[in-house]
Amino acid sequence: MTDRRRLLAGAAAAPLLAAIAPGAQAAAAAPVRGGGGGGGARPLPLSRVRLLPGPFDDARALDERYLLSLNVDRLLHGFRSNAGLAPKAARYRGWESGDLCPGHTLGHYLSACSMMWVSTGQGAFRRRVAHVVDELHACQQAARSGLVCAFADGDAQLRNVIAGRPVTGVPWYTMHKILAGLRDAHVHAGHPRAQPVLTRLADWMVDATQGIGDERFQQMLGIEFGGMNEVLADLHGLTGEARYLHLAQRFDHRALLEPLAEGRDTLDGLHSNTQIPKVIGFARLAETTGETRYAKAARYFWGNVVHQRSFATGGNGEGEHFFPPAEAPQRLGSAKTMETCCTHNMLRLTRALFTAEPSVAYADYYERALLNGILASQDPLSGMVTYFQATRPGYPKLYGTPERSFWCCTGTGMESFAKLGDSIYFQDAEDARALYVNGFIASTLDWAENGVRLRQTTRFPDEAGTRLAIEAGTPVRFALRLRHPAWCQHLTIKLNGRPLVERTEPGRYVELDRLWRPGDVLDVTLPMRLHLQALPGASDIAAVMVGPLVLAARLGTEGLQPGADLVASEYAYGGVLASGHTALPRLALQGRSLRDAVRPTGAPLQFRTTAPGREIDLAPFHRIAHERYSLYWQLA
Repeated sequence: MTDRRRLLAGAAAAPLLAAIAPGAQAAAAAPVRGGGGGGGARPLPLSRVRLLPGPFDDARALDERYLLSLNVDRLLHGFRSNAGLAPKAARYRGWESGDLCPGHTLGHYLSACSMMWVSTGQGAFRRRVAHVVDELHACQQAARSGLVCAFADGDAQLRNVIAGRPVTGVPWYTMHKILAGLRDAHVHAGHPRAQPVLTRLADWMVDATQGIGDERFQQMLGIEFGGMNEVLADLHGLTGEARYLHLAQRFDHRALLEPLAEGRDTLDGLHSNTQIPKVIGFARLAETTGETRYAKAARYFWGNVVHQRSFATGGNGEGEHFFPPAEAPQRLGSAKTMETCCTHNMLRLTRALFTAEPSVAYADYYERALLNGILASQDPLSGMVTYFQATRPGYPKLYGTPERSFWCCTGTGMESFAKLGDSIYFQDAEDARALYVNGFIASTLDWAENGVRLRQTTRFPDEAGTRLAIEAGTPVRFALRLRHPAWCQHLTIKLNGRPLVERTEPGRYVELDRLWRPGDVLDVTLPMRLHLQALPGASDIAAVMVGPLVLAARLGTEGLQPGADLVASEYAYGGVLASGHTALPRLALQGRSLRDAVRPTGAPLQFRTTAPGREIDLAPFHRIAHERYSLYWQLA
C-alpha cells in the first residue's frame, strides 16, 4: 500500500469508528470529506447514550423482548448445513425457509444484538453475539472456506450471479446483511473473532469476483445487492486494506451513480429499497475517497426523495417502487405504500449526510421519519413491525409474526429499535467543545471528552418542550447547539428558571457558548402548531400535522378481528381488509382556519373535526394500532 493510500485509509477509519465503535475508540486522523460543507459532525457512540423512560425506551424494550425470544440455532440452521455440520435446531419458516434471501435475518439479528448490547450493557446480548460469531467461525473451519451462507443450494446462486447465469433470489443482498452483522459484532460488541470471520468472508468475495470484467460486473448489479459498497468501504476503513476499497467501488452501480451525480432524476419505476442502500454506500465512499461525485449523488438523491417523492410520514414508494410524483393521488388507494425498510434506510442515509454537513433540514427529516415511520411501525402489544404502511383510506396496519415472517422489514425493525440513541447527540468534528442536540428524546449522554454528563428529560411529543441538565465536576466551557426545528415558529429557552433566548428563526441551530456550571438547567419550549402537508402532485389533498407528527383520522375497527386480520402473511394484503372506507375523508375548511376546523379534545395530542355527516377523531399516527385510519384528507 502506498503512503497516500495508508493516509486515506486512516482518514476513512475516523468517521466510521466515531459513528459505530463503542467507547472512545474514534481514530485520531481527520476524515476526508467530499462535496464541500462545513467541518462535519461526529456521532457519539451508542455506549455513551442511555434512553430514559418514555415512548422510545418502551419501543426498545419491546424489541429487546423479541430478540431474546428467538432461538439463535434456528437462524444458524442453513449455515451449519452448508458447512457440513449438523444443524442444532430446525430452520424458521417464512422468508428464512424460502429462496429469496434465507440467512439474511441472522445478519440483521447480529447487528441488532450488537447494538442492543452497547445501548443497554445487558450481557445476554453480548452472549448471543458471541454464540453467532463462534458458530460462523466453526462453519468456516469445517468447510475450509471463508464463505458462510444459508442458501438451500449452498454457493450455487452466488456462483450463478457471478457468472452471469439466471439466479434465484438476491444472493448479494443476503451476503450484505451477514457482512454488516459481523462488522457490527466487531465495532459494537468487540468480539475478537468477528473481524477475522468478516475479513475471511470478504476475501472469498474478492477472490470470487476478481475475474469479472467491468461490463459484466455492472450487469450483475442489476440484481439487488444491498449496501455492499458501504460495508466493504467500512471494512477498508477498519483494516486499511486496499482490496476492500477496490471491491467496494466495483459495486458502484453506474446506472444510478452517474445520473445522480449529474443532478438527473431517473428514479421513476426503480425499486426504492434497492437504490437507497446503494446511495448510503455513495455517502460512505464520499467520506472514504474524497471524490465529489459520490457526495453530489447522495445529496441529490436525498433531496429528490425527501422533497418530491415522500409522503407526510417521511416514507416513500408504492409496491416497493418509486413512481412519478404527479401520480401520488392515484397511488393513495394502495395498501402497499411506504415500505418500512425504505424509511429505515433513508434514516441511515440522512444520518450519514448530517455527519458530512450538519443541517437542521437533515435533522428535521430524521425526526419526522423516526416518529411517523419507525415508531409507527411497531405493534405496541407484540413488538412486531409492519412491512408496508398503507395510505389507503380505511386500511389498518398489518404486522408480521414472531416466527413465520422474517421479512426484510422484520430484520431492519430489529435494528431500528436497538439503535434509537444513535442520532440524538453529535459532536462537532473539528471543535470537540461543541455539541449538537438533534433529538428531543429522554436520555442521558456521557460526554467524556469534556467531563460532562447531559441529562435530557422530556415527555416529547406529549409535551412541547424538553429539559437539559448539566452534570459536571467543575465549571466547563462548551457550545451547546440546540435544533430549532422548522415546524416550531417561536422557541424559548430558560436557564435556571430565567429567560435566556427567544427565537423566531426556525430551521437553524441556537448556539449557547458559555461557561456551564454543575447543576445548570435549560428549559426549552417548542410550541407545536397545526399545519397541512400537501401530497406531492395534489394541492387539494393534504395530511394534518401538529409539529412533526402526522395526525391520522381514526376510522374504527368495523370488520376487523385483530387475532387474524392484523397479521400479514408474506405479501397477503387483501381479503376482508380490502373492505371498509375507500374514499378520503373530507376536511371542510370553508374559509375557516385549520385551528377552527381541527379542535383539541383536551387529551394530549387528540383532536376532532366535523366531517360531512360525522365527527372524526384524529391521533398521532405512531399511536394508531389495531384500527382503521386515513393519513390524508380531501380539502373541501
